[in-house]
Amino acid sequence: MEEIKNVKGTHDVYADENNAYEKVENLMKSIAEIYAYQGVRPPVLEHSPVFVRGVGEGSDIVRKEMYTFLDKGGRELTLRPEFTAGIMRLVVQNKLYATNELPLKLYYVGPVFRYERPQLGRYRQFNQFGVESIGHNSPLNDVEVIVLAYTILCSLGLENVKIKINTLGDEESRNNYRNALKAYFAGHIENMCVDCKSRFEINPLRILDCKVPEDRPIIEGAPKIGAYLSKDSQERFDQVLEALEALQIPYEINQSLVRGLDYYSETVFEFHYKSKEGNDYGAVGAGGHYGKLMSELGGPDLPGVGFSFGIERIVSVLKDDGLLEDVKNQLDAYIMPLDKESMIYAEEVAVILRNSGGYKVDMCFDNVKLGNMFKRAANKKAKFAIIIGENEVKEESVVLKDLAKQEQITVKVEELVDKFDELYEASYGEEEEEL
Repeated sequence: MEEIKNVKGTHDVYADENNAYEKVENLMKSIAEIYAYQGVRPPVLEHSPVFVRGVGEGSDIVRKEMYTFLDKGGRELTLRPEFTAGIMRLVVQNKLYATNELPLKLYYVGPVFRYERPQLGRYRQFNQFGVESIGHNSPLNDVEVIVLAYTILCSLGLENVKIKINTLGDEESRNNYRNALKAYFAGHIENMCVDCKSRFEINPLRILDCKVPEDRPIIEGAPKIGAYLSKDSQERFDQVLEALEALQIPYEINQSLVRGLDYYSETVFEFHYKSKEGNDYGAVGAGGHYGKLMSELGGPDLPGVGFSFGIERIVSVLKDDGLLEDVKNQLDAYIMPLDKESMIYAEEVAVILRNSGGYKVDMCFDNVKLGNMFKRAANKKAKFAIIIGENEVKEESVVLKDLAKQEQITVKVEELVDKFDELYEASYGEEEEEL
């Protein structure tokens, strides 16, 4: 029989890696909530026009990377390649812009799907966390979203995060800039890659995002957006930079930064990081302002700004820097029944500690020697052992052993939770506060 494996470009997440994902996602959600964001869960499947109209036909995602198919009813559906367009569809369909104070502040986390070449840290199914702030055009709204993302990265323990920032300007600025790029690249395009030739016809701004080494010298010589900004766009960008400086958020301007989605306008940004081991992860997160996305999907002409992080990439960075040592599975207690007759009583004790004490508890169901059970407790990184034999069942008690201190006492079951609380606090209270 042929061995069944996971689909190419996907990966299984389990054990300590799953704990790392949970830790990262929970921290991101908790900080977003401090900033008054609320969670949303758009469906994985959307009608394909949501992304074609929202993300843009000129983007690589729409042109090459979407998982699109016909369902049994002949409808063209797409597995979401990114969240923003689907969230805007959700907002428009449910008229959230009309029933909530603006800006509407939403966060999300979940899988996305892109048909890319699988490589280290890059998968065809991967997970994103991000936020969208919708309905307010203040440049300070852009700033708050950047600060939120930067706060998350710093709270995860990353140091020296670099923020690269640029402006794509308003529609007038971008039209003027496209014309300038078209004129410049017209004399070079025959010597550039196939993708750049296609981008030249659809949206020459996309050429700036090309990663082909042979094309980079040509791209570096291209006109810069700063020379084509309208007065309003320049003033807006200046306000964003002024606020970042006032908040002491470090940044560097990169006029070649355009981002890979066609809906961006005005402020765009990326978060770059190099690990303590010297591994350059490039952009670990990115985002920007958008102006016409909601109206493209049938809603009012309301602006927004957002960012997203790839969870896989963030977890890789944290592993590289040794910042995930506390995600290993650890038990608070491992229960050791010494004979079959003690099993039901042991299960009752486990339920008491789990339900009344809120402790993480497991027990041995096999008829093995006590020494073997202590080995299992060590493998599970248990903090305490609870030993139950014939005498303990008769006396309605347990033997409670602190495995780090190698100290044990006998405790009545009716007093177990209180005594466990006391010993746990004495041995691990400070550690829990640090975590």
